[in-house]
Amino acid sequence: MRQAGVLDVGCHSALLTVVRRRPGTVLEPVFSRKVRLSLHETLDGKGRLGKAGMESVERAVAEAVAAGPRLRGPEVFAFATSVIRDAPNRDEIVARVARTTGTRLRLLTGEEEARLAYVAARQWAGPTAGPLLVLDIGGGTVEIASGTGDQPRAVYSLPLGARRITRDWLPGGTVPSQRRLAEIRQHLRRSLEAVPGLPQAEPGGRVLACSKTFEQLARLAAARAKSPRSKWQLALPQLRRSVSLLADAGPSRRAKLPGISRHRAEQSLAGALIAQTLMEACGAKEVEICPWSTREGLLLERLGVSHATGGRARRAG
Repeated sequence: MRQAGVLDVGCHSALLTVVRRRPGTVLEPVFSRKVRLSLHETLDGKGRLGKAGMESVERAVAEAVAAGPRLRGPEVFAFATSVIRDAPNRDEIVARVARTTGTRLRLLTGEEEARLAYVAARQWAGPTAGPLLVLDIGGGTVEIASGTGDQPRAVYSLPLGARRITRDWLPGGTVPSQRRLAEIRQHLRRSLEAVPGLPQAEPGGRVLACSKTFEQLARLAAARAKSPRSKWQLALPQLRRSVSLLADAGPSRRAKLPGISRHRAEQSLAGALIAQTLMEACGAKEVEICPWSTREGLLLERLGVSHATGGRARRAG
């Protein structure tokens, strides 16, 4: 029975996910191990990862791999997201991790991450889904993909991630003034308006949001509406109200709000501002929360899964 593993090293965790493919399923979870990280706390003003950050990555990778089942090297795909990919000392980080753990982290481009998120969202949505617009807000970048087939016809990666906007515009996650909020919105709008052919939500199509940022914002909106079932959708009016709520609260208070995790509280306001502006720019009045993204796209492709295989999709990890 074929199985595959992906080690996803991001700002907040190193996550090893192992799945297998068997009749009747697409991704059947076999093993999952998450090791928490706080790499954002070790970055300098230029996004360079400090010594403590590099050592924490080494420990996390070694711990995750040691805890997992024995797999042949080619069956495990280890990659790092934008926090390492965009670091000026990324080559040093990759070399150190490879030397101390035996695992070499690969660096995917933002466009490749967008493509894989689309592949995962298309499989999750099912073979009868029509046009898809896929939105993914990461720490360093925003990924956008759209299409009607198994592969997207357009992919974009923009330097508008929640961690980046927090660092550049909201140091410490606090709001100095309403003027600053207006400046951030203007910066985001202008950045998106400058994208040629920015994908738009299509009539009869679906808009899927594939990121922890959207997922936590949807949970916050559902809790405020006292509607647990609505945590898998997020509408623009709800999002606008959440922006106001998060702007009025500091990071410590945000961490106590339903749906907002402590380690993402500082960047949650930036994430909400990005989500709102992105939906407005793409003409999306509402998004569906999709639990699959780049990691699942990698697993699907490594297992050779396509719509033609049929089967039932299950969440991995």
